Amino acid sequence: MNPEHGLITIVHTSFVAIDGLVELFSELAPEVTLRHIVDDSLLDEVLSHGCVTPEVQERLGVYLGAAEQMGSDVIFSQCSSVGEAVDAVSGNISVPVVRIDTRMAELACEAGSRIGVVATLGTTLAPTSALIEKTAAKMSRSATVEPVLVEGAFDDLRAGDLEQHNGKVIAAVRELCERCDVVVCAQGSMAAILPLLGETKVPVLTSPRTGVAHAIAVLNERLAKR
Repeated sequence: MNPEHGLITIVHTSFVAIDGLVELFSELAPEVTLRHIVDDSLLDEVLSHGCVTPEVQERLGVYLGAAEQMGSDVIFSQCSSVGEAVDAVSGNISVPVVRIDTRMAELACEAGSRIGVVATLGTTLAPTSALIEKTAAKMSRSATVEPVLVEGAFDDLRAGDLEQHNGKVIAAVRELCERCDVVVCAQGSMAAILPLLGETKVPVLTSPRTGVAHAIAVLNERLAKR
């Protein structure tokens, strides 16, 4: 690792996003060193309970602490479903902790007041909606969030039926585009629909690229102060 270029550690709740995030970081900041902490039991536990359990939050705190001890300059939280828990435990960490969806929420609030949020998991839909409302308040902007859960799409994804998954998500996004100023895709995996979506009346936002760019900006700011 070249210390001049910095170290970002990504905390994952599954293996699904690793390749895509590595590709984005390689594109946007190839000189940055990446490390990964993966606990693929976290998301399953959240899904089975319908919320983040105290045990999940406790383990996230351990992983953030481990990333700090590894010498990370920035810690990047990959999963929107555990974003609120990451916020709750990051106060004990001395290095910046960046959520994948923070910048996306800011862009949504800048784009308009009627914000549609699409998710295939209820455990992601609620935290993302809450993040947008919290972000709007912080930015002194008004925001009316319309959350939409795409029933069955996550099961299609897990079964490997991408065509069914993508078709359901695209239909929900297009419907929201008719009555919102901006539409937010709550899960990073939804970025895969963008090439299939075509032109839309309003912006459709996804978190991976904006989240990675945000993490790199935070890293560069931190390194500049050394």
